[in-house]
Amino acid sequence: MPRRAAPPLPWLAPGVVVGGLLPAGVLLLDALTGALGANPVQRATLQTGLLALTLLILSLACTPLRRLTGWTWPARIRKALGLLAFGYAALHFLIYLFDHAFTPGVVLEDVVKRPFVTVGFAALLLLLPLALTSTRDAVRRLGFPKWQRLHQLVYVAASLGVLHYWWGVKKDHTPPLVAVLVVAFLFALRLIRRRRPRPRP
Repeated sequence: MPRRAAPPLPWLAPGVVVGGLLPAGVLLLDALTGALGANPVQRATLQTGLLALTLLILSLACTPLRRLTGWTWPARIRKALGLLAFGYAALHFLIYLFDHAFTPGVVLEDVVKRPFVTVGFAALLLLLPLALTSTRDAVRRLGFPKWQRLHQLVYVAASLGVLHYWWGVKKDHTPPLVAVLVVAFLFALRLIRRRRPRPRP
């Protein structure tokens, strides 16, 4: 039986994972050496949240990039980027729980009363089933059409993440505005492709 040819750039996906984990290592080193500044919890929260949103947006950009350029490598790193985004979002929430002394009542009250926290928590909840169904076995179990519909929730999660970022910034809204425009552009590309008439046989 002939062997399958190895995909080009076999180091790419592992390289993305290693590169994506480097900021977590730097953050841990800064925490251990006291280099996080006067408010280490706030800095760690901001960094992990920004990393989560950036990686999520990069994962969304993979499919349009593949379709526009014909390159195959974006499809091979999309999963890694998505899982890294979920990992940083979970770490972001874990730091938030630490800041609230892991007290369920206090956290629940904060989630319910503060829209900023509500949308961030909702985004994390939406990312959870996407991370859990990121394997090939999950695609086989669900069937590709159902799996694909489920993973369209990533656009909702990204939109909520951008809103969470916008509400969390108190002064300069330029960075969250850039995030809003990028997500809107990626969403527009998806809608344009969906509405484009298919060629008749």
